[in-house]
Amino acid sequence: MIQESYYTETAYGAIEIPQQERSSERSWIMRFAKARLPWGNADEVCPVSFVEDYSPNDRRNQEQLQKEREGRIAKGTYIPSPYELIDFHIRDDHERFRYALLPAKSHFWLYMKALGKFIFFLLFIVSIPGHIIMFSASAEPFWKLTKLLIIEYYFWILGPPLLSWAIGSIVIKYFPNLWLKPSRGPIWELNRRTGLVTVFDYKNNGEYKKNGTIGELTAPFYEFDAYIATSPDSQGMPMNVLYLAHRYRNIMINFGALLCPGPETQPACALWDFIQNYMDVSRPLPDLPQYEEYRHLDPTTAEYDRRVGRNPRFWIDMDDATFKQVVREMHQRVASIDTFQRPNLMERYLTYVD
Repeated sequence: MIQESYYTETAYGAIEIPQQERSSERSWIMRFAKARLPWGNADEVCPVSFVEDYSPNDRRNQEQLQKEREGRIAKGTYIPSPYELIDFHIRDDHERFRYALLPAKSHFWLYMKALGKFIFFLLFIVSIPGHIIMFSASAEPFWKLTKLLIIEYYFWILGPPLLSWAIGSIVIKYFPNLWLKPSRGPIWELNRRTGLVTVFDYKNNGEYKKNGTIGELTAPFYEFDAYIATSPDSQGMPMNVLYLAHRYRNIMINFGALLCPGPETQPACALWDFIQNYMDVSRPLPDLPQYEEYRHLDPTTAEYDRRVGRNPRFWIDMDDATFKQVVREMHQRVASIDTFQRPNLMERYLTYVD
């Protein structure tokens, strides 16, 4: 039997949405290049990275590390890492999906490594045809041309990005205390247990500057609508990103940091389906690798798994070949998503003025 008291009265259920006031008229900037997505009929999909980034092998390694940690704790020999005591403000479990970004200082080292590596290989690959032409057309001895290339090109041109790549890699791997820092706090939270969406406010809250108190803008999930906003990138290509915008107040979440904007709308639509499924307590948690260890803690999910006889180690014991096939299938399901052909079921509960 589902423990209904586990969820609060504000918890979201797709079959128990209350009647609401007519929506507020959106400003022109909120209507410009933004397509509202329909509520309801969500598929069992998610952005592919939500599956791909949690391979069974990684989950098994984490399980082994956890067992070793618990063993050392039992023996009294465990020494916690300094980072276990730091709150990075990120949660993704059966109760809440809370998101935070690393601070700018941490991103500096990440960008140094990534950009250095990208620029190095780009310049190296681009230079190969020129080097071939130079060696085939020049009458200079091979050793002299090689020396010239090493000094003039490889040292002065490829040297800086290679150095950037090396320094960034060394700092990230061997000096985590230099780059891995917590942010000032979370950005937003989707709470399955309460059905509430929270945006954490830093700019318009004077208390944060005074004493570090973070403001919170909170409203029920069903009072938000999802939008895909389209804007051009530096080359003029349309880039799409998912937003959640409150129907009656100035509360908005840009999911661009969670799911990078891209030229296709399907990944953003898949994210909207995932969010609806995650928040809906009338149905089980999305069956994804990162939630497997929490499924027994969510009453609706535990009851569903008991009823269908779900293997509690479905993901963690999956072999690599099967996992790759699952990832391919998710790619296909996201590519064929039918979001824009669906009716907006939220129109049963309110009137949209625009």
